Amino acid sequence: MNKIFSTILFLALISMISCKNQEKSEVITKTEDHKHWSYQGETSPEHWIEIEKNSDCDGKRQSPINIIDINTISVDSAETLKILYTPETILNKVENNGHSIQFNFNSGDSISYNNEIYHLKQIHFHESSEHIVNGVKYPAEIHLVHQSDSKKLTVLGILCMEGHESQLFEFFESFLPIEGGQFKKIDKAIDLLNLFPEDKSFYSYRGSLTTPPCTENVSWIVFKQPIIISLEEVLKLKDNMPINNYRNEQPINDRKVYYNY
Repeated sequence: MNKIFSTILFLALISMISCKNQEKSEVITKTEDHKHWSYQGETSPEHWIEIEKNSDCDGKRQSPINIIDINTISVDSAETLKILYTPETILNKVENNGHSIQFNFNSGDSISYNNEIYHLKQIHFHESSEHIVNGVKYPAEIHLVHQSDSKKLTVLGILCMEGHESQLFEFFESFLPIEGGQFKKIDKAIDLLNLFPEDKSFYSYRGSLTTPPCTENVSWIVFKQPIIISLEEVLKLKDNMPINNYRNEQPINDRKVYYNY
């Protein structure tokens, strides 16, 4: 009887160990099968909410949007936005994060928006533009990301159109090419004030990050006047980023879009 009992106990232990190993195998398989978001195929923006389960990518205040002039609310808000950059913003490093070319900056430069200070964190690029104005999509868009002490975000969007060379854009591109996942230390001063269009009128609305987790805590400022860069500069930027690294237009829903002149 003891021998039979011992045999049954031995088989039960073997079965339990086998089940545990199978569970571990399943967990490992699931981890290996997890897909990271991208701009192409099965992991493109249309599938972000399926991939990033805990994100806001299916929210009601998503970005980018198509801005239609006749649907905006005109407001005289010359003092709403103040760009407090110095002529010597310190460019810390450039990195290729696999989704865009990103330039990171030392602390010190900021903007004031609606009487709150937001600190410049980084600049990155999208090609083609993410925001559309009156149905027009531009060759590229620059995002200048700022964060307040309370962790709120304000992003300045500058649209780019093709024309003559931009000295500032040439400076940015002088650090390219850079492979995905790589970075270069720079620590050089740059005058970012030359990046902005002469006409500082802008559109504003409440939206989200345009990449996962698509967090809906972003105040968007999109300058109406595009800046001009050369075709060669557009192509060089394109060669160093994923093809078409932009998110498609999102529904405006019941949001208000303002034209600040």
